[in-house]
Amino acid sequence: MDTFALISLIITSLLILVLFLFIDRTKTKAQIKPIFLFTLTCLLICCIGLIMQIAFCSISDINPIYFDYFVYVGTCLLPVAFLLMSLTFANTKINYKKYWGLFVVPVISLILLWTNDLHHLFYKSYSTILSETVTGPWAMVHSAYSYVLIGISLFLLFKYSAKNSGFFSKQSVLIFIGAFVSAAINILGALNIIHMSIYATPISFSITVLFFALAIFKFDFLKVTPIALQRIVDRISDGYIIVNEENLITDFNQTFLDLFSLKASELRNLNFYDLLKQFSDSQEHNEAFISAINSTRTDNNTIKIERYFPKINKYFNIEINSITNKDSYLGTLVLLKDVTQHNIDMQTIKDNQEMLVEKERLATLGQMIGGIAHNLKTPIMSISGAAEGLSDLITEYEESVGDPEVTVEDHHEIAKDMKEWVSKIRTHLSYMSDIITAVKGQAVTFSDNSLNGFTVEELVRNVDILMRHELKNALINLVTDIDVDKDTSVGGNVNSLVQVVNNIISNAIQAYNGKQNENIFFNIYKEGKKLIIKIQDNAGGLPEKVKEKLFKEMITTKGKNGTGLGLFMSYSNIKAHFNGNMRFESVEGVGTAFYIELPLAE
Repeated sequence: MDTFALISLIITSLLILVLFLFIDRTKTKAQIKPIFLFTLTCLLICCIGLIMQIAFCSISDINPIYFDYFVYVGTCLLPVAFLLMSLTFANTKINYKKYWGLFVVPVISLILLWTNDLHHLFYKSYSTILSETVTGPWAMVHSAYSYVLIGISLFLLFKYSAKNSGFFSKQSVLIFIGAFVSAAINILGALNIIHMSIYATPISFSITVLFFALAIFKFDFLKVTPIALQRIVDRISDGYIIVNEENLITDFNQTFLDLFSLKASELRNLNFYDLLKQFSDSQEHNEAFISAINSTRTDNNTIKIERYFPKINKYFNIEINSITNKDSYLGTLVLLKDVTQHNIDMQTIKDNQEMLVEKERLATLGQMIGGIAHNLKTPIMSISGAAEGLSDLITEYEESVGDPEVTVEDHHEIAKDMKEWVSKIRTHLSYMSDIITAVKGQAVTFSDNSLNGFTVEELVRNVDILMRHELKNALINLVTDIDVDKDTSVGGNVNSLVQVVNNIISNAIQAYNGKQNENIFFNIYKEGKKLIIKIQDNAGGLPEKVKEKLFKEMITTKGKNGTGLGLFMSYSNIKAHFNGNMRFESVEGVGTAFYIELPLAE
């Protein structure tokens, strides 16, 4: 009895059986599972048949070839099973119906083997020593067919490993080595290069099973879909690379190659730092990038950075993550999202917004200047009239000098009239000064966000001064109701708030569409620790499509005469510069009320 061969075969059988039971209990539904179990079954049949051959032939006169009839069930089917397993691993899923033809030669081999005594096409003489066995012509066909299938299988695994030499390819490398050992031993024995028994190849299966086990237990061989995964990552819009412990690039997708106009041969196994230097001259940025990658070896957190590569004129949002398997560090995934076009679009939007803001600013200034002209016209004419009155009094006074008929009382009367004219001039000058002060504040502080603070009285006075002309010209009444102490203090820049209030009042005036003697209600009151400014009209309300978009985007009901920027910017102004809020209530056919909510100064 060949004791060593028997023990080796028993150990191999047990390893195969344990592996079979483990895989059978896994919950994966991947197609590779049943074909892998089929492969193990073929191996197990070979080993069990040879164990029986050694055990029974040593104690009886049974011809060993009869056990080979059973062994060859596994031997003939094994190359087909191995090829199907390789195809499934490379393609994730295959149509078995396309490969039934592969079983024709193995079935013929079994039939010819089982009937060998009738024709000796398979064996002319059989021995457990390969060098003493004389094979028939069909055995040569069967061997050639088996070696071709095994060769194709090994080629598929090797090709995949070469194509995708990252983390996942370690599985195919292990399967390749395991299968290659058995195939090589079998070929060496069949060609009589090494003198061995028929048990050598099945015994080598223990090495094969060991490598298969590593692929399954360490790298989850049955849980991956390599080619499908590769096709998916090649089609995603984001590029990625995988960097190993030595900072060498081991894997990538086609998108990354396209983003940087690289070839696979230029990138594989390239040091990541050398890659950075090709596209960025900033040593500080490059070292920071490498530092971020190195930190992932001990930290599972995602690192996010932004980088501009001047040599290709592209901007990227980059995410860096570690790749681990059962707490074992395998590499670092660097995911790059090209945001160049996004940055260009955002800059274009910003430029357009600045143009719209400037357009609105100029429109507001134009409207303001019209109001200034009208508001200053009346006091200027009054001052001019007062000057004429004073001039007449001066002439009268000069003529009265030395006139004996002019009494002291007459001089006092002339002086009194002059004082009255001077008083009127001062009143009009004070009003003009208020207008200039208010307008100056609006003109030079459109973008002034300083929190100087102001009182309700200042707000109301500035609104009154600046809106008086527009209201008077439209014959609209501003009904003001102040239900708080006029000395109530509010944090922020009064001119910015006046601009918002005036914009809402102007919108209300235009909403009346030329109707006269209508009212706009301007109310100020408290709600808890908030100051509420309410501007309400009865101009018919807002359409539903406008309500849905108000404050969210630049929308207008004025057609080509409006930009929609006023309320949009007003809302942004209140939120950003006053830490407040704006809301509205509108009933179509009735009217609209805008509410400005401001936190009161402590």
